Amino acid sequence: MENKAQNIFLFSLFFTFISIRFITSYPLEFQTHSPLLHSLPHPPTLSWPESKSTEPDPENSSTLYLHHIDALSFNKTPQQLFNLRLQRDTARVKTFTSLASSLNQTRPGKSGSGSSVSSSVVSGLALGSGEYFTRIGVGTPPRYVYMILDTGSDIVWLQCAPCENCYSQTDPVFDPKKSSSYAGISCLSPLCRRLDSPGCKGKRVCQYEVSYGDGSFTVGDFSTEMLTFGRTGVPRVAIGCGHDNEGLFNGSAGLFGLGRGGLSFTIQTAYRFKQKFSYCFVDRFVSNKPSSIVFGDSAIPRTVLFTPLIKNLKLPTFYYVELLGISVGGLPVRGISASLFRFDKTGDGGVIIDSGTSVTRLTRLAYVPLRNAFRIGTRHLKQGPVDELFDTCYDLAGIKELKIPTVVLHFRGADMNLPSGNLLVPVNTDKRTYCFAFAGTMSKLSIIGNIQQQGFRVTYDLAGSRVGFSPQGCV
Repeated sequence: MENKAQNIFLFSLFFTFISIRFITSYPLEFQTHSPLLHSLPHPPTLSWPESKSTEPDPENSSTLYLHHIDALSFNKTPQQLFNLRLQRDTARVKTFTSLASSLNQTRPGKSGSGSSVSSSVVSGLALGSGEYFTRIGVGTPPRYVYMILDTGSDIVWLQCAPCENCYSQTDPVFDPKKSSSYAGISCLSPLCRRLDSPGCKGKRVCQYEVSYGDGSFTVGDFSTEMLTFGRTGVPRVAIGCGHDNEGLFNGSAGLFGLGRGGLSFTIQTAYRFKQKFSYCFVDRFVSNKPSSIVFGDSAIPRTVLFTPLIKNLKLPTFYYVELLGISVGGLPVRGISASLFRFDKTGDGGVIIDSGTSVTRLTRLAYVPLRNAFRIGTRHLKQGPVDELFDTCYDLAGIKELKIPTVVLHFRGADMNLPSGNLLVPVNTDKRTYCFAFAGTMSKLSIIGNIQQQGFRVTYDLAGSRVGFSPQGCV
């Protein structure tokens, strides 16, 4: 009996040795980056057309430019901005995962000729909000303000005069009394009843309140107003006119909700823009070109590959997709299967695409095999000091040509083949320290962040219940 057990042990040891030898000796697929990866960027200089786009728009279309939230941060070094970005990122992820893990107490949320409109996007770094912002005209005549785009929330809101309590913003606070198109929403209106917790002011004007996981909040009158994108006016959009607001929104006037919920801009303008929009975040480390967002039929590029959206009735705001697996160096990562990325009966778990999270977070059971496979493919690189968030870092001092394995995210019906700039991020450019741009989480919820989305045009087609990826979509 003892000899039999010993033989089984020796056989297992031999099999493990052969498996490791096979994995590490099999020719992996690599990608080469030359010259070396980017450094931490300085905040860009903002230049924004107020009343029209910089280029003529196609018929029934309009494009908006986007910028990163860093552009509204002044007197900070690139290293300070990066550290603040990671702090905001951690707070945002904590909000999402806390929300998902407490779903046993969460009630399910409520869930026509078309034209197109597009706009530029700027990346924003605010707690409870997003990473990119754009310039939108509010009211009649339009007053242009910076608004943060957020696919992780629904309500469109901005600070309004008179301010009982307002944070500091770059533009003058919007005054609804100076707009001829502003109208309060009645407490009896169906729009008011679509709010999660509607209130009333003097039994006439509908009141809204939105709170974020980092302690930020906005409270005020729920109203309708004209919004202007480039040369396109969109009337009677339901917005929050906030008179009591608090949070770190980096100088923006408010939040532009692009979630899947019933009060998001996408759903409100379903008849006009057919529930379609797309954005492309340029790699701001290497390009000065603006990012952009497009609404309507023009949002869908010809080369897009779609993956179905999955409904989570417990969290109707988020964009859930089905991640089947991940490949490193052309080989499927062992231990990563579709079962790790499904949400359970309570709604916890799953994979969401999010514009406001920077670093992709994977549930730890999937992250560890991915990290280990990437480490095998980068054994030729010198290890660098690890970070609080990143546990796989490299010292690239003196390296002129970087060679790293390919990484592909396999969604149902669509693959994302990530370029090298989406895999390694600079955390200390003075010391040439770069880290693997993924992180593990003890939560069941996984989040595909905007670093991994860079360079792709990400298309949201809610009418078709799908999300698409188009490489080189920023050109």
